[in-house]
Amino acid sequence: MVALIALFRAIAQAKDEQTLRSHISADMSQYFSATRCGLFFFNQTHLIDSNVQKVLQVALSPQYNPVARYLLERHAPVHEALVVEPKTWRLICPRADHWHVMAGPIVSNGQLIGAIGFTREKGMPAFDSHNLTDLSAICLHISTWVTMSKSQHLPLQTARLTPRELEIATLVAQGRSNAEISRELWITENSVKQALKRMFRKLEVSSRTQMLAKLSTVAQSQ
Repeated sequence: MVALIALFRAIAQAKDEQTLRSHISADMSQYFSATRCGLFFFNQTHLIDSNVQKVLQVALSPQYNPVARYLLERHAPVHEALVVEPKTWRLICPRADHWHVMAGPIVSNGQLIGAIGFTREKGMPAFDSHNLTDLSAICLHISTWVTMSKSQHLPLQTARLTPRELEIATLVAQGRSNAEISRELWITENSVKQALKRMFRKLEVSSRTQMLAKLSTVAQSQ
């Protein structure tokens, strides 16, 4: 059984979207005992076959699908039993390989930009609250990965940070831990912690994710 902490690490270390998807299709499917799984970014639907696009438009329509509506309105993980009765779900989605479904949000800068979904076949147990809790944590890490991935393609330039602090911010954007940053820059781990505190104060944020989002926004505006 794949450990949840191993999934977090795999997400953080994914070098590109293809690598991220490979972890989802293999490790996360195994973790949730899912028959099918997928990662969807809404701005990439134009790359999909036109026939599949039509199916997705219906499947992801908030008017048609209460699971999609829950994601859109709440930005929170959901499974079908949380929003509809089993008989109603059979009418909405009669496919035997989608007997049970679970989906979680991918969020960037307060916007729902994608979703990760899992399905189980007829005869398999339904997804439960424990699965939702784990998926919530996974979605947070994927959303962070998306923010960091964007920031790696943008110059981290802001007059508020010193050159050393920008070095630290760049390594944070690459998913490095405090210990890894300290080894990379030949400084103590405590120095990294203190630097991050100063950076948080300067940028008026309280977490790494917020810091990277703010730096990404600054870079986009320059």
